Amino acid sequence: MIRVFGWNEFLIIVVAAQWTIALSAIAFAGGSIGGLLMALMRVSEVRAFRRLATGFIRLFQGTPLLMQLFLVYFGMNIFGFAINPWIAAAVALALHASAFLGEIWRGCIEAVPKGQREAATALGLRYYHSMRHVILPQAVRIAVAPTVGFMVQLIKGTSLASIIGFTELTRQGQIINNATFSPFLVFGTVATIYFLLCWPLSLVARRMETRFSRATAR
Repeated sequence: MIRVFGWNEFLIIVVAAQWTIALSAIAFAGGSIGGLLMALMRVSEVRAFRRLATGFIRLFQGTPLLMQLFLVYFGMNIFGFAINPWIAAAVALALHASAFLGEIWRGCIEAVPKGQREAATALGLRYYHSMRHVILPQAVRIAVAPTVGFMVQLIKGTSLASIIGFTELTRQGQIINNATFSPFLVFGTVATIYFLLCWPLSLVARRMETRFSRATAR
């Protein structure tokens, strides 16, 4: 029986947004750890580390996120590891984020003027202390805008998790649409929620970038 899209259906979609937020947060947290590791390996003086990180980044940047979700979800089951859609989506998105954040942050680290590294070396700082106290603090300022930009893409990318059965915002919209046959209202609501999630991040990034620019100018 076809239902009418009403207040209850709207609330169900809104509540489903919590799973999109949770999945995005977990993927970004895992991706931040992996991305920092990849970025440091990419700028490492050890050739083996650079090659390993480059291969990892190229693998995940060169394949669609949808395929990565399929491989993690179905691949783990093939090898005898029972994995639910929630864990599979979190792992796949975290690996995906690690590759992209690693390359973004690698570029930000290399964007720091070479004179800063030379000054750190002249002061007798070792690689660890040079990166921690001189290079990374400056790279963070450069990384704010592209990092937030990628986070916006990551939030929208969570919609693909519906393909493996994870019920987040998009999947819940599909379920409600199948019951109400009101695609314009249902997916218009879903799109509006995505916009409300992503737009504030862009504003925050702009304010932080402006603040960092003022601090640098001083």
